[in-house]
Amino acid sequence: MITIKDIAEAANVSPATVSRVINDGPKVGPKTREHVKKIMQQMGYRPNINARALVTQKSTSLGVVLAELMDPFFAAYADSIEKIARQANTQLLMSAGSTSAETELKAIETLLNHRVKAMVVHAKFLDDDTLIELSKQAPGFVLINRYIERIKHRCVWLDNYAGGRIMAEHLIKQGHRKIAVITSDFDIEDPKDRLNGMRDALSEHGIELPESLVVRAAPYQDGGEIAMRQLLASGADFTGVLAYCDAMALGAMNTLYDHDINVPNDVSIIGFDDVMLAQFCRPKLTTMHYPIEIMATRAADLALAYAQGQQPITQDTFKYLPTIANRNSIARI
Repeated sequence: MITIKDIAEAANVSPATVSRVINDGPKVGPKTREHVKKIMQQMGYRPNINARALVTQKSTSLGVVLAELMDPFFAAYADSIEKIARQANTQLLMSAGSTSAETELKAIETLLNHRVKAMVVHAKFLDDDTLIELSKQAPGFVLINRYIERIKHRCVWLDNYAGGRIMAEHLIKQGHRKIAVITSDFDIEDPKDRLNGMRDALSEHGIELPESLVVRAAPYQDGGEIAMRQLLASGADFTGVLAYCDAMALGAMNTLYDHDINVPNDVSIIGFDDVMLAQFCRPKLTTMHYPIEIMATRAADLALAYAQGQQPITQDTFKYLPTIANRNSIARI
């Protein structure tokens, strides 16, 4: 393994000079700096980033915690943060939290163990108190898709209650009054807030939403298929479906087609997230556009700024609203 001492001997400088070059330190002339860098390149030397962090007490990394690597939603989220890291000439460290408090905690601790001081964290299953304590260990700790009042300046979040209201009102405006809901069975705030928003919007229009028309399943395509099969098997009468996410909406559409039920002429459906697949299914899925790229960019900028000791000037929390992406899966009746 090539060491700093090896580089110093080959460049005919002191190990301290090599260390200053590696850490962009002062007291090194431009010619010497260029000479040392050339020797490092020729010898194939790569600095140990973790060791540098220990010495300088600074992290050159931006961390990101996401739930699932293969989910299109989280792919867009990670891609937006990677662009900010690249612009800032900062290494990106990624850790997957999956769908449990235990794995989320492990993902965050992995970044903390690498002395990452700027990180964007997607954590839905950890409790508020744990996240607040973890946030104290990294000055650039920013939560995305989560709101906690006590650390609201570190939260970049979506108003899911408003999203539920908007999507329900959109179906109502198209004349639908027999409406079913397919939602997530995860015990987190997002499905609860969206369902509350849906219920309130329906209630204001005098539309009942009995529990028999609310089906909970895993928030994936197969969950949407299972939920729709359950609705059909129950003999429920509905013309419109509010789906927790696009994946569930697409799964539900597959089941409807399997039963020769046309979307949107027989049953209309609206999703949530506006992932890429929503634009390429048939019919194209009407959905709620989740501004995840904008939110992730803001969260990454905040994390880097906080890690450098800066604070936001104009606001103390960062709330976003979803909007309708109107396509072809809803018919007026």
